[in-house]
Amino acid sequence: NEDGKVGPHLAGLIGRDAAAVRGFQYSSALVASGLKWDEATLDRWIQQPSALVPGTTMVFAGMQNAEDRRQLV
Repeated sequence: NEDGKVGPHLAGLIGRDAAAVRGFQYSSALVASGLKWDEATLDRWIQQPSALVPGTTMVFAGMQNAEDRRQLV
C-alpha cells in the first residue's frame, strides 16, 4: 500500500520485475537488484530476503524450511 507499511499486491507476481508495482516505495537495493520474479527467485527471497538483496528494507527474516517455502510458492 502507499503508506509503505504493507507490501505491494502479489497478483501477477511470477514474471514481474521486482520493485515494479506503482505506488509502493521500494528500497533502493531492491530497485537496483534487477530481479525478475520466478519460482526459484521467490524461493530464495522467502528463504532470506537480506541474503538475496543486501540492503533491502524487508522486515521478514525468512523461512528456512524448504518444504514450507515450496508450499507457499
